[in-house]
Amino acid sequence: MEEKSISDIIEEYLKQILGESSQIEIRRSEIANHFDVVPSQINYVIKTRFTIQHGYLVQSKRGGGGYIRIERVNLLDNVDVLNSLIQAIGDSISERDAYDIVRTLYDEKLLTRREGDLMLVALSKQTLNVNDCNVEARLRARILISMLNRLRYES
Repeated sequence: MEEKSISDIIEEYLKQILGESSQIEIRRSEIANHFDVVPSQINYVIKTRFTIQHGYLVQSKRGGGGYIRIERVNLLDNVDVLNSLIQAIGDSISERDAYDIVRTLYDEKLLTRREGDLMLVALSKQTLNVNDCNVEARLRARILISMLNRLRYES
């Protein structure tokens, strides 16, 4: 049986707290104390697991009364969120980050499995093989942004 990393456990915990709510507010130090980890571990989990590519918006307020707000967003119902996602893609995107976006669209039931699989094939390293990783990442970004814009207009 595969043993879970502390990051996986913290992610599951935060998602469990989020549950059916649209957002949660947490204190980084409280979560760190709960898991007996340094606060930067909580930052790592939030920065890597709760991104716009995964369907979350994160806001934070520093200081004594500070908090971290994690909000689950519907990617295609909110034009601002979709624009943020496209902006996050920028001029280039890795295959892994593109996969995360497609996975989120599938998890949100905005794509069928077949549509998601076709998107992944179109965005894959094997398909875009032009013997230059930078060119592939730029081409992948252009294709993904075009697909997202098409989804937006059909929704």
